[in-house]
Amino acid sequence: MVQSAYIHIPFCKSKCGYCSFVSYTGSDSSLRKKYVEELILEIKAEYKSEDLKTLYFGGGTPSLTEPEGIKKIIQNISLQPDAEVTLEINPETVDKSRLTQYKKAGINRLSIGVQSFDDDILKAIGRIHTADKAIKTITDAKDAGFKNISLDFIYGLPSQSLQSFTNDLKTAVQLDIEHISLYGLKIEEGSKFFQNPPENIADDDLQADMYLAAIELLEQAGFKHYEISNFSKEGFESQHNLNYWNANEYYGFGAAAHGYTNNTRYSNYCDLKNYFEKSSKKQYLHSQTKQEKLEEAIFLGFRKAEGINTNELNRNFDIDFEKEYKSILEKFTKTKHLLKTPSGYCLSNEGFLISNIILSDFICC
Repeated sequence: MVQSAYIHIPFCKSKCGYCSFVSYTGSDSSLRKKYVEELILEIKAEYKSEDLKTLYFGGGTPSLTEPEGIKKIIQNISLQPDAEVTLEINPETVDKSRLTQYKKAGINRLSIGVQSFDDDILKAIGRIHTADKAIKTITDAKDAGFKNISLDFIYGLPSQSLQSFTNDLKTAVQLDIEHISLYGLKIEEGSKFFQNPPENIADDDLQADMYLAAIELLEQAGFKHYEISNFSKEGFESQHNLNYWNANEYYGFGAAAHGYTNNTRYSNYCDLKNYFEKSSKKQYLHSQTKQEKLEEAIFLGFRKAEGINTNELNRNFDIDFEKEYKSILEKFTKTKHLLKTPSGYCLSNEGFLISNIILSDFICC
């Protein structure tokens, strides 16, 4: 049964240099209201009225949507009493009053796109907020009653040193928040940086040093490293993202949204014209084979710090995992990039650094 839904809000005030996600700048309030109406129509057409455990508003910049619009969307979805309902926000788009309204609308978890507490770096990557504004937003969110706050950071940014990055994390720890997500800078096609790469970005070695330093610093501060890019206080792991990493099904609503239901992966039309005009929002549908499901279970399972459970894989896919992947397991356990656990195997911290290489061996074998 589907227990999660992702809702994509594709509007931004401006496009950050590193961003390759589907988003549109320069939208007005009437277009955003029309989008909410279209979202609700899609939900009514596709949603099977399951009681959902998680709901996630991502983007884009979901906090450009008025709290009343967010409330209307939530009212069309049945949520379990303890459901996790997350809204991604840009600090520059909210104040204490607006945050309070989001709380009343049904949001109980915030994911704040901080990226850095260095104003020079923020300006270089095209963020529209300042460090002071980010800190005030966190304080305002707490005052508004939010008790589950996550901060996003990027490492490897232009002119970012190891010291400046660890200082960002120390500031986050001092702000006493519950969750931190860290992402290494990747310059991807479709981003401004792809067309005009910035100078002074961190090389792979410096990014690796930043990542390992972050693990040490955050674990010492009481955070649990539970997934490649994610750290949380006890009990504050992202339930929505864990649903992805456990290879469970979920709805995807909105332009460019991806979903997974009835063993079928799908994605919606990216451009708003098609999204508004097509009776079916889906641009892509793919029914998964058993082999594809196995490969996803391995790929997603190794993202988690606890790794994969070989007994579950053997039972679900009728295989002998250790026999099937014997040479790969021997190769990477010997180098200590893979570790044996009581239930199966997991990546070490050094293994996380080369996870793409390791996982490609499993997928391509």
